[in-house]
Amino acid sequence: MSLIAELRRRNVFRVGAAYLVFGWLLTEVLTAVLPELGAPEWVSKAVILMFAFGFIPAIVFSWVFELTPDGIKRETEVERDESITTRTAKKLDYITVAGVVVLVIVLGFFGARQSSDETEFLESEISDASVAVLPFVNMSNDQDNEYFSDGLTETLLHMLAQVPDLKVAARTSSFSFKGQDKTIGEIAAALQVAHVLEGSVQRAGDRVRITAQLIRASDGFHVWSESYDRTLDDIFGIQDEIAGKVGGALSASLLGTDSGTMIAGINTASPDAYDLYLQALKESATYSYGGLQAAEDLLKGALTVDPDFLDAKIELADNYLHQVETGLMNQDDAFPEIVAITDQVLEVEPDNGAARAIQIFANTGLHLDSAGPDTIPNAIQELETIVTAEPALLNPKILLMRYYGNVQEPEKAMPLLKSALADDPFNPVIHYELGNLYIALEQWDDARAALKKSLEIEPAQPNAYANLAEISLRSGDGLDYVQQFMRAIEVDPVDHELPGIVAGFLYELELVDEGDDFRNRVIAIAPTSPVAYRTELLRGLASGDEQAGIAAARRALEDGVENRRFAWGGAVQHLLRSAAKNGTVEEEFQYLDEQEPGILDVDNADTPLKYRAAQYAAFDAWYVTDSPEELNARIEKLLVIAQSYGFELKENPEVQVGVLSLQGKTDEAVEIALEKIFTEPVSTNLGWERIYSQAQYNELVADPRVQAAMQRWEAEEAALRDKVRRFLADLQNLQAATG
Repeated sequence: MSLIAELRRRNVFRVGAAYLVFGWLLTEVLTAVLPELGAPEWVSKAVILMFAFGFIPAIVFSWVFELTPDGIKRETEVERDESITTRTAKKLDYITVAGVVVLVIVLGFFGARQSSDETEFLESEISDASVAVLPFVNMSNDQDNEYFSDGLTETLLHMLAQVPDLKVAARTSSFSFKGQDKTIGEIAAALQVAHVLEGSVQRAGDRVRITAQLIRASDGFHVWSESYDRTLDDIFGIQDEIAGKVGGALSASLLGTDSGTMIAGINTASPDAYDLYLQALKESATYSYGGLQAAEDLLKGALTVDPDFLDAKIELADNYLHQVETGLMNQDDAFPEIVAITDQVLEVEPDNGAARAIQIFANTGLHLDSAGPDTIPNAIQELETIVTAEPALLNPKILLMRYYGNVQEPEKAMPLLKSALADDPFNPVIHYELGNLYIALEQWDDARAALKKSLEIEPAQPNAYANLAEISLRSGDGLDYVQQFMRAIEVDPVDHELPGIVAGFLYELELVDEGDDFRNRVIAIAPTSPVAYRTELLRGLASGDEQAGIAAARRALEDGVENRRFAWGGAVQHLLRSAAKNGTVEEEFQYLDEQEPGILDVDNADTPLKYRAAQYAAFDAWYVTDSPEELNARIEKLLVIAQSYGFELKENPEVQVGVLSLQGKTDEAVEIALEKIFTEPVSTNLGWERIYSQAQYNELVADPRVQAAMQRWEAEEAALRDKVRRFLADLQNLQAATG
């Protein structure tokens, strides 16, 4: 018998065919299902390799062994007249045919799904009149010219967005595909557009070569393409020409209109000013200290060259706003500058929504004391009007979200960010703000996911790491809190507040030596900053040096430090708590009134909000000096004032327990403390021993259940202290070993 005939007799071919069919079937199913179940990519690859490597052993097995009524035996042990290979052959044929049928069905299902994904841009909901402008590729020898090619892209995008009825993918989402190995079809599907404009820029000295091509995503057809070789002083003409031709091509072929649409580019005629402006946009992308400072200098340079450059003015005003948020500028210095700059813009363009929104925010901050409780509601109403009129603008939405948070209505911000995300799904700023919103709503998993998504798109954001740290703290992971701040410091080493926050946390854990390493950086970079004063006070408390703490608090008041990071209010609070403990309250009241006349005048309607913060901190001392009636009158007065500004202090568990303890309602205070405070991780309550050592909490602390909760916190804090100490020691050893 020939080899081929023997292979047939032993069903080797049939086994091979069945193996291939079922191996292919299982591979298709598993590689499609495993990623959906969260399995890593290597698992799918392992499945494919396993079936591939199993083919030869299966063939060998079918040659050597035979299936008999008595089970599997070696082929040499089976008599020919007892062999049932023909019956086995028929079964294998049936099995193989059934497998082929199932395989065809499976391939049809997954193929249809894949085809649907890959050609999503052909769906009816994607308008033909839509385009994404991809970052033009920098072909220059000098990689520092990257900002120039990016800026050209941004300007073209801005100009095309003015074409009526043309949908243009948002800048940040388009830029998220920069440097990625994605096809035009994949990018178009992700951005939900039918066309893509791409190109390249090659700059050498004062000459520039630009190529641009408009591609139809469905079939890769070039709707329009052109190249330009010009001098740099003609850059604005090139931009106008490219945007005009792309807009005209789309208008004529898709919108059914002529190409005469007038579109405006960047509002400067100076290439040098434009150059500086583009560099500023690149620097400010991460909102870091270093980036914001560099961007400010560049924008001022652009305005020196062209004082009428409105876009640069709006960007500078926005830069100052971010500097206030990050602590680079004092709001008393920044807000008047912002108002003056935006006034110049609104003089020329009264309907400029971006400038108007920034000015509303700054004006509100300037007049919060004098205008009274209606200031924030009025600002909210004005910003809502801008958002309704210009829904494509992101900045007014973010500023409006800030105010919703101020009046404790963060849920109102969700529709704003969801709509912004629908228009610009790959914008790191929107994902960052969404993370902030989820933090306000205490949805920790959603907040963490949003912030991580933001960092995937833009990894050098110190504020995103700081907010991840906040989530870890609120979740009880104090070690990750420190680690996230270390990452923030790594991407923004000139931000003095980041090491100051870490130093304060370590001092609260009584890790004085470890805290000093971070405190020294603060003192070296910004010795008169609010966080420096706060750090010195916390160091005095951590080291057990009462006089050092008092001296640090008095320096903060005498030097008129801003109340950022609770530097000023914390100083007042510490002085009054120390006075209450030492029996020197009246002397401390006199000292405070000398430094800040009227600071504790609760009844004065014109009292600055800064003083109101100090008054809330004064109850520890008033408990010692006031009658119960006087004390209760002060409490009710301040709660009403807070409520008039939109703050429901009684909804805060710490305030509830504090007020009830001051009023002698110990049983109610204990129940709330056990239910809403002591159920929280100790990492969010460091310094709790100082708080509950105040006289008004004596009866609360005497409760056995509170005693047990405090002992639990004490053990938890000791464990956290040890964990953080070991981490920092290991890190220091690693740094020493690696030089």
